[in-house]
Amino acid sequence: MPMSFLSRFRIKADKIADFVALIPQIEAISAEEPDTLGYKFYRLEEPGMFAVFESFTNADADVAHQQNPKLVGIIDDILACMDGSYTREYLYDIEQVSA
Repeated sequence: MPMSFLSRFRIKADKIADFVALIPQIEAISAEEPDTLGYKFYRLEEPGMFAVFESFTNADADVAHQQNPKLVGIIDDILACMDGSYTREYLYDIEQVSA
């Protein structure tokens, strides 16, 4: 079953440029993962706030993404830019109900 979520987080003011520079790398590598359905960063309205939309074929694909050797260092660099932790908001497909 597909698994999608939006993670929201704050980036330290002095780390925003560093963080933004990492985005093209992690998005490109994620696009190559066979079980990653979607992966895109967004800037939110509140200053310093960002979000990433992530969608995977299943929960195991999310774990594989987090453990991808090509991403481990980039993920660590992103976490170092964050001011606090992140919140994950899970997104569920809307099932069609027949009348």
